[in-house]
Amino acid sequence: MWGFDVQELHALVVEDDPDISSALVETLEGAGFRVTSARDGRAAVGVAAADPPDLVTLDLTLPHMDGIEVCRRIRETSDCYIVIVSARSDEVDKLIGLEVGADDFVLKPFSPRELRARVAALFRRPRSGATAEDASANHVPHVPSPSQPADEPTTINAGAGLVINSARREVQVDGSIVDLTRIEYDVLEYLASHLSRVCTREEMVMAIWSSALTHDHHLVDVHVANLRGKLRRHSDATWIHTIRGIGYRMDREDGGQQDRRAGGGPYLVARIDSEDWARGLDF
Repeated sequence: MWGFDVQELHALVVEDDPDISSALVETLEGAGFRVTSARDGRAAVGVAAADPPDLVTLDLTLPHMDGIEVCRRIRETSDCYIVIVSARSDEVDKLIGLEVGADDFVLKPFSPRELRARVAALFRRPRSGATAEDASANHVPHVPSPSQPADEPTTINAGAGLVINSARREVQVDGSIVDLTRIEYDVLEYLASHLSRVCTREEMVMAIWSSALTHDHHLVDVHVANLRGKLRRHSDATWIHTIRGIGYRMDREDGGQQDRRAGGGPYLVARIDSEDWARGLDF
């Protein structure tokens, strides 16, 4: 499943319920990780600082410091993979967790097989800003993004100043770097590599998470909402359009705003922002 030496990697399990913590530790140790655990938020931040993890599984409801703040603190100093494992199914919780830097969200009760598959999918993607040499040094193989074949150009110009450099995994708008999480970058690159074509949520899940076990297609909506919000801080241009009930389409912006049907088809474009998603609209 992994394709590299997992035993070189450290996983930190942050969970206050001893039974669930034991199940997570057992799942990750069974996959080959060296695993440590913490039962409260403050302890988790301390462990992460003393023994930097490559992977964190993180509950949201924790003593002393909640999981959102733990995620924020860890993300300030670490580019490790963070998977929220929580019984809180509210869409706003997912939005906030992913906004502060989590890579994935798994609902309790979780399937050990699904968790392992989703973690494996994370490690098949390079870390944000990592070079091939960095990946090799960390025992993680450098794998090209699923949307960017090796023989295609490494720079995508989406118009209105938006430039995506696949080789550097870097996004700029009018020369200013846009700070994206790993998955936000992967979502943007996938859409940009399929300009003017409707991309369904299902195909995006398969391409970006690399797993048919990732059934929560709303994760795509959350990451797109976050991505739009970050792009909007740099420009009023609208590159990404929602295709109701289907997915998304990204168009090259050439200065003018046009309402067009998706790829000549019958799907109407809807512009929905992060606030709409937070209010729970189903799109």
